[in-house]
Amino acid sequence: MTGGRATTLGQVSAVEPGPEDLKIITLARSARARVAAAEGAAVRDETGRTYAAAAVSLPSLKLSALRLAVAMAVSSGASSLEAAALVSDAEEVDPADLAVVREAGPSAMVFQAGSNGMLRATVQP
Repeated sequence: MTGGRATTLGQVSAVEPGPEDLKIITLARSARARVAAAEGAAVRDETGRTYAAAAVSLPSLKLSALRLAVAMAVSSGASSLEAAALVSDAEEVDPADLAVVREAGPSAMVFQAGSNGMLRATVQP
């Protein structure tokens, strides 16, 4: 992703993450490392609660880390998301994953970081 390029679900920007955003990036990185998954994600809901997940790849179930983190938040009663973070080696956030975040939090910022935790992109609604 390059700065300023529009996507169908948001726009990439140079917005700097705040302390609470850095926290979910760290949680996403930890979730990924804990099980040596391809990706890790974390989301923060409207009350400040956080949910972290790693990608699941079983023969009968495949879920991205971002979809699982959103599902965890929604199943725990979150009514809206404020922010999401994805840590992976992918070049950009999967548009289908962004769509899931947008359903749960239309104004949520999505921070994409590499496996080293360095921010690659921020996707704004």
